[in-house]
Amino acid sequence: MRARYPGCARADTPYADISDEDFGRWSWQLKNRITDIDALNQVLDLTDRERDGFRATQPLFRFGCTPYYALLANRADPECPIRRQIVPSVAEATVHIGQRQDPLGEMPREVVPNLIHRYPDRVLLFATDRCPVYCRFCTRRRIVGHAEQQTPRALLSEAFEYIRAHPEVKEAIISGGDALMMGDHQIDAVLAALRSIDHLDIIRIATRMPVTCPMRVTPALVDIIRRYGPVYVMTHFNHPHEVTREAADACGRLVDAGVVVYNQSVLLRGINDDVETFRRLNRSLVHNRVTPYYIHQCDLAEGIEHFRTPIARGLDIIDGLRGHMSGLAVPQLCVDVPGGLGKVTLVPDWVVGRTAHTTTLRTYTGDVADYPEPVESPDDDAA
Repeated sequence: MRARYPGCARADTPYADISDEDFGRWSWQLKNRITDIDALNQVLDLTDRERDGFRATQPLFRFGCTPYYALLANRADPECPIRRQIVPSVAEATVHIGQRQDPLGEMPREVVPNLIHRYPDRVLLFATDRCPVYCRFCTRRRIVGHAEQQTPRALLSEAFEYIRAHPEVKEAIISGGDALMMGDHQIDAVLAALRSIDHLDIIRIATRMPVTCPMRVTPALVDIIRRYGPVYVMTHFNHPHEVTREAADACGRLVDAGVVVYNQSVLLRGINDDVETFRRLNRSLVHNRVTPYYIHQCDLAEGIEHFRTPIARGLDIIDGLRGHMSGLAVPQLCVDVPGGLGKVTLVPDWVVGRTAHTTTLRTYTGDVADYPEPVESPDDDAA
């Protein structure tokens, strides 16, 4: 019989005597979330600088982390890529020029409470402000985790009525917070309401639960999601260390039920901003039937400047993936233009020259070759 939770180093922690059965319940994980510096210090040997980060950020953004995810971090290494996503930094208390409280321009596009209509055919539904882990690079820190509550059903009903009245809306994305912080009955109710709208084709669920609390993806939850298909799950692995056996199993339960799982990573300085990390991450994801969808350029949210990378770094990473590994493992580099103007995708400069007759291309090996443009024939003019 295989060991459960082999990536979670529970020895010499408060969780050493917790049974696998309890540790493996998502309700136990959420009930026992680590929410203060003293509890985290029993799992990680916090540095003075990290302690300063807690004090500096306490009034700015909530701290919270599941025991499962905290135990994936390296206890002794403050540069651990998982640990840096968990532990507050003093840098979060500094707001730089150009950073915004609402970098995606969602507030002016909130058409009814908790519903954002930014693109013509898609809406974003805020179903909760709660998360299993409060990522330190969060782009919605203005709203996430402030009250830790589910959105009242009465407010969601206004959102459903708006969608019902707008036949141009073909897709709804359930987000938050983390959509899977809702209980099964709530998720069932939200999915049922959306699926009852005839012109709504696609439903997406945005969640980091497979990464931070994979035990949330129970057979019962999977069955609920399956019944309302097509439902796509958009999850959020940032580093290969997050692709544990439990995380892979959670994604596998969804895929086995016919639920397509996509991954959206955020490009984070000092955590995953190199080609080799993304090669390892995306190979692991594809092996586990999760499709790499986006690498997001870190948004201009307040207090996360220390996570941001130059756009050129993301382009270098895409350049280092394309051709060196299967196209199945190469996501798009996505930049959300500040002010709510929408996403754009960027690619490296593979076109190095153009004439009227040829386009000059650079290949993944660095070779350059001309591609001849089609020659117009007399028949073309006659047509």
